[in-house]
Amino acid sequence: MPSIHETRALPYSAEQMFDLVADVGRYGQFLPWVVATRVRSNSETEMVADMVVGFKGIRESFSSRVSKTRPNEIAVHYVDGPLSDLDNVWKFRELGPNDCEIDFCVDFTFKSRIFERLAGQYIDRAFRKMVAAFEQRAFELYGNNNSSAQIVA
Repeated sequence: MPSIHETRALPYSAEQMFDLVADVGRYGQFLPWVVATRVRSNSETEMVADMVVGFKGIRESFSSRVSKTRPNEIAVHYVDGPLSDLDNVWKFRELGPNDCEIDFCVDFTFKSRIFERLAGQYIDRAFRKMVAAFEQRAFELYGNNNSSAQIVA
C-alpha cells in the first residue's frame, strides 16, 4: 500500500487548522481537482461526506467517514469509490498560541495494479500540492501570524 507523509510547522493554531480541514463542504473552493463535495451527515465527532475529483475529463466519486477529535486529529476512512482503500490522518499539535505542527499521512491502494504503477509517478506530487493548497487557504483565511511557514520533515 503506497503511503505519503508530510509534517509542517505553520503560523496558525491547531484549532484554526482543524476547522479548515474539517470544512469539507468548502474543499471545491481551494483544493485542486475537487469538483464537488456533499456532506451527508456531520456532528462534533463524525462526518460522512462524498467528494468528486476530476482531471482532464475523468471524474471519480469517493465516500468517506470522517472521525474528528477536536482539535487534535481528523481521520478519514474510505467507504466507497474507485480505490480498494484510502485512509488519511491529519494530526494537529500546538507549538504556541498561534503556531502548530500538522502531520498528514495518507495510505491508499488502487484496485488496478497497472493504474497504481502509472499513478504512482504523480501521486506524491499531487498530495503535496493538496497540502500546499490547505496552507494557502489558511493564509487566505487567517493571514500570517509569523514570518513564514516552514517544512519540518
